[in-house]
Amino acid sequence: MAEHTITLTDNATGRSVEYPLREGTHGPSVIDIKTLYQDLGHFTYDPGFTSTASCRSDITFIDGDEGTLLYRGYPIEQLAEHSSFLEVSYLLLNGELPSRTELDDFSHSITVHTMVNESLKNFFNGFHYNAHPMAMLTAVVGSLSAFYHDGIDINDPESRRMCAHRIIAKMPTIAAAAFKHMVGEPFVYPKNRLSYSANLLNMLFSRPTEEYEINPVAERALDQLLILHADHEQNASTSTVRLAGSTGTNPFAAVAAGCASLWGPAHGGANEAVLRMLEEIGHPSRVEQYIAKAKDKDDPFRLMGFGHRVYKNYDPRATIIRKTCHEILEELGMGDDPKLELAMKLEDIALRDEYFVERKLYPNVDFYSGIIYKALGIPNQFFTVMFALGRTPGWIAQWGEMVEDREQRIGRPRQVYTGAARRDYVPVEKR
Repeated sequence: MAEHTITLTDNATGRSVEYPLREGTHGPSVIDIKTLYQDLGHFTYDPGFTSTASCRSDITFIDGDEGTLLYRGYPIEQLAEHSSFLEVSYLLLNGELPSRTELDDFSHSITVHTMVNESLKNFFNGFHYNAHPMAMLTAVVGSLSAFYHDGIDINDPESRRMCAHRIIAKMPTIAAAAFKHMVGEPFVYPKNRLSYSANLLNMLFSRPTEEYEINPVAERALDQLLILHADHEQNASTSTVRLAGSTGTNPFAAVAAGCASLWGPAHGGANEAVLRMLEEIGHPSRVEQYIAKAKDKDDPFRLMGFGHRVYKNYDPRATIIRKTCHEILEELGMGDDPKLELAMKLEDIALRDEYFVERKLYPNVDFYSGIIYKALGIPNQFFTVMFALGRTPGWIAQWGEMVEDREQRIGRPRQVYTGAARRDYVPVEKR
């Protein structure tokens, strides 16, 4: 990063200090204020860290105004159209697209690590049949450190590489086991001959009683969804992974922390909220009524899956997945499903309605991903698990980058204390 300087002045004391102004490849410059308290005796106040760069990163760039998303410099549109999830995973982890030999070796390494220890399967027996699948995923991912503790050395590049491969490989197996536990069916072992996404579909939906035929359109749609969710800069769950990892904890624990963060309805639960909204609307004939409710500032109803905190233009991921969404509905013959018909009518109105167009409240990736997951037969409460599967390579790439960053320190945000002033203890008899 090239450095210029900016002068900050404390008006109360008249003291001025120069701070480095750092420039990245893209995006706004940042003021390096790590010595601010030492220099001027002040902290900064930034709830949610929305104006604070917590790290330097080479992995992902977002321009919300332009609707741009880059993985290692590559536009998401190109990767979603031409790449595969495992190739994108390699890119995020290593910084460059792989050669054919590198991709084959990486894919083989992921494939041979998809099995989980048989003892780990017993963990699921401790969960009630109606436990939320994110509770199971979070707990079981964290437990991986109990099975591989002898091989975890975060300061060893080879150990980090192996941990990354294991996490990416085993997440679908663990997720599918949580799904089978949820629906009361026997677990399905991974098959090495299948692709990453086909293997996931097979573990989710195959049964011992009959052969499961994988629809190539569904396989591609799922792979594309995983690509679109693979990383998204310093969002809440990624920041959680980095913050947990900054303590030196193992990557399995850090990723489990990311799962817990992703579970929140404001983050990974957004596509689940889309389906709940569709259930509330109930029928295509009621769409106009709910559009009016969404426009009414005094009505608490909100259209879920429209607009985005970062993207002030169209979500570039939504542009891609919209086409795939329509393809999969046509392929699976689900155009007459009432909820999906409702969703398509809602999309059509929102794209044409002046109220939404002026405010740039376009359908986002959560809107379409929820519809696709429903079309694939994945229940609402499992949507966030699918999100976690896609986000795993981003989490582990960000964790690895954090470990290698010499400037990185243990995370320790500060606060503005607004509690009681110092006071003396009073014995209970005198209160």
